[in-house]
Amino acid sequence: MFGYVWPLALVVFSNVFYQICAKAVPEGMNPLASLTVTYLVGAVASLVLYFVLNKNGNLLKEYAKINWAPFVLGIVIVGLEVGYIYAYKAGWPVSTAQIVQATVLAVILIFVGYLLYKEEITWNKIVGVIVCLAGLYLINKK
Repeated sequence: MFGYVWPLALVVFSNVFYQICAKAVPEGMNPLASLTVTYLVGAVASLVLYFVLNKNGNLLKEYAKINWAPFVLGIVIVGLEVGYIYAYKAGWPVSTAQIVQATVLAVILIFVGYLLYKEEITWNKIVGVIVCLAGLYLINKK
């Protein structure tokens, strides 16, 4: 059970601090300049953790297994980061921006799961989409 739960707990914990940090990027600082520091720190942390968690690890052997995904993921992550920073600079509340994004994403991923991975679209998922959309309405209602 722990092996199933801890990764999502780490995502939730990290996402809380991610949102706080994205909102705290200095107003006058260009988000892309901010991300150069972010990714430098992330690269160093990843390198250190790779060797801490993989005694006798061989990074070159790992790189030999690479495909397109890490390259596209790097571009996509920049889009996520810049999108959130600009959303907060535009005035989105931290309590709403992520919820709206996550709700829209959840609806889209139901169809992505169906089209790309042959996951079923069940009645529970359809009702879940309706609940998500109702929640979006309520959250954005003034």
